[in-house]
Amino acid sequence: MSDRINARLSRPLAEFVDRMVGEAGLYETPSEYVRDLIRRDMERRDGLFVQDAILTGYRDLAAGRAFVSSGNFKADMAELDRKEANGWQ
Repeated sequence: MSDRINARLSRPLAEFVDRMVGEAGLYETPSEYVRDLIRRDMERRDGLFVQDAILTGYRDLAAGRAFVSSGNFKADMAELDRKEANGWQ
C-alpha cells in the first residue's frame, strides 16, 4: 500500500480544512489534520468495540449466563464451551 493518499475535497470541505491549518488553526498542515482525524476515528471505533463487549457482558448477566471464574483462563473457557454445547446461550 502506498504511504500517500490524495483526495479531492468539495469547496466547503477545503475551506474548512484551510481554517483548521496554519497560523489561525489547530494544525500546521492538512496532512497533520487528516492523520489526527484518522487516529481519532480509530480510537472511537476501538471504544465502540469495548463498549459493545461490555454491553454483551451485561446482557449475559441479565440472562443468567454467568459463572464464577476459577482463575484459570483455559479451564474457564473449557467450562464455557461445555455450557454452550449443552444449550446455554
